Amino acid sequence: MDEMKRRSSAMTEGVQRSPHRSLMKALGWTDREIHMPIIGIVSGANEIIPGHIHLDTIVDAVKAGVRQAGGNPVSFPVIGVCDGIAMGHLGMRYSLPSREIIADSIEIMAMAHPFDALVFVPNCDKIVPGMLMAAARLNIPSIFVSGGPMLAGTMDSEGGCKTNLSVMFEKVGSHSAGLISDEQLLAYEDNACPTCGSCSGMYTANSMNCLTEAIGMGLPGNGTIPAVYSARIRLAKEAGYQVMELLRANVRPRDIMTKAAFANALAVDMALGCSTNTMLHLPAIAHEAGVSIDIFEANEVSAKVPNLCHLAPAGEHHLEDLHHAGGIQAVLGLLARSGLIDASLPTVSLKSVAELCMDKAVTDQAVIRPLSDPYSKTGGIAVLRGNLAPDGAVVKQSAVDEAMLVHTGPARVFESEDQANEAIFSGSIKAGDVVVIRYEGPKGGPGMPEMLAPTSAIAGMGLDKDVALITDGRFSGATRGASIGHISPEAAEGGPIALVEEGDLITIDIPNRTIDLLVDEATLKKRRAAWKAPKSKIEHGYLARYARAVSSAASGAIVENR
Repeated sequence: MDEMKRRSSAMTEGVQRSPHRSLMKALGWTDREIHMPIIGIVSGANEIIPGHIHLDTIVDAVKAGVRQAGGNPVSFPVIGVCDGIAMGHLGMRYSLPSREIIADSIEIMAMAHPFDALVFVPNCDKIVPGMLMAAARLNIPSIFVSGGPMLAGTMDSEGGCKTNLSVMFEKVGSHSAGLISDEQLLAYEDNACPTCGSCSGMYTANSMNCLTEAIGMGLPGNGTIPAVYSARIRLAKEAGYQVMELLRANVRPRDIMTKAAFANALAVDMALGCSTNTMLHLPAIAHEAGVSIDIFEANEVSAKVPNLCHLAPAGEHHLEDLHHAGGIQAVLGLLARSGLIDASLPTVSLKSVAELCMDKAVTDQAVIRPLSDPYSKTGGIAVLRGNLAPDGAVVKQSAVDEAMLVHTGPARVFESEDQANEAIFSGSIKAGDVVVIRYEGPKGGPGMPEMLAPTSAIAGMGLDKDVALITDGRFSGATRGASIGHISPEAAEGGPIALVEEGDLITIDIPNRTIDLLVDEATLKKRRAAWKAPKSKIEHGYLARYARAVSSAASGAIVENR
């Protein structure tokens, strides 16, 4: 018991801590509770994110498990941004930067109040990676239990077809093109998001929750049990029990989040067809764990691991379908039995990956295809390089129509997302164009905003098989089509994307992992000499500080020496 209380004893034990204990008694704690292991529960609950509206229920279940296992649970909150609600306006510039605030605030709480262990309860976009960064940084016994995915919507008026948030954004483009009526748009609006939970496709939130399970920091089911299932409550209780076992065994996040574990996560990423945002978050989390990930490692993994799932927006299946097909453990089992992952690695269950997944069967091969019949022989994400992106660019190739895997077209250049949206909705973007949206990177945005509106509008207008979009910003996990983000170096740093002019030809070859500007070097040299960095769009407050400190998207947009 003394070993279990090692951290919290700094604030609870001895005569000199009598004032501290008096404050704890003001909280209603008994002497017994004060001398129990004190378990911090990092809660993402709030009333603005649909994926977080129910997290108090998850936290309560975790507390029940902790108490039954002999601990004293203490919850504290973190901030969170709903990327869907923040989309398309100034608020989206704060989403990625919030990741750093989340990690920093957890560090502050866990160091100011030396908890013995931590249970992390996230669900949506930047909250999951921010919490994983904090767990790796603090290296205190920890476990994750997410709030779970939303159920897909059902359109009864259209034969019971399934719908989701990305369809909702695309229907805005369809409405703009006169393809659907006001009444039809409202019907989608009323049905796209029918329950609490992280949005129902393989968007960033679900990608990161699934990868948390794959990397070993969440119990089986963490990524896929729907938010509204009672199994999610049971999982939360089990996480409460299990954190006490981790504490007794003194197993810490860096014991689990090793280089090999990140390789496993990349393999599952490729099999599932996760959001391109994982190429920002995995390097940032690894950095906190003392591990280095080069985004081009994704291509090496992709060459070995095929894409086995086509989850929305790439296909018709949703997270609930993945869950009923066997979930992440079934995917891990397929990969493990073929030697494509390291199944000997430890997990927060205190069992190895192999002990959890080796006998886990796929129950629906339409949702999780066998290795012999994948959607594609290569994984879901590709990292491109060329004279337009010397440090790399990222595309969710599993969501790109075959007709757009190789494309050459004229650049249509826009200095912001707003300018591009105006052109798209006015009908001035034509088949064959390559839409270039620049000065939206980590520094130039600032904040590297996610751009679902332009990609969804193009898809909704039926142009996703004819038009490519490239940006130094990023695209949502809900994006489909030839949408290539994270162009590095970004325009604000004088990267080649800053030198593109209207009408320049750009060639994209996703199978060969290249993206090039077809302009001779002598012309580019003249343009580079004439280029001047524009004034920052935001010069005060947190985003101004963030822009000064943030690294390239190619290294995870991490912030050092804050």
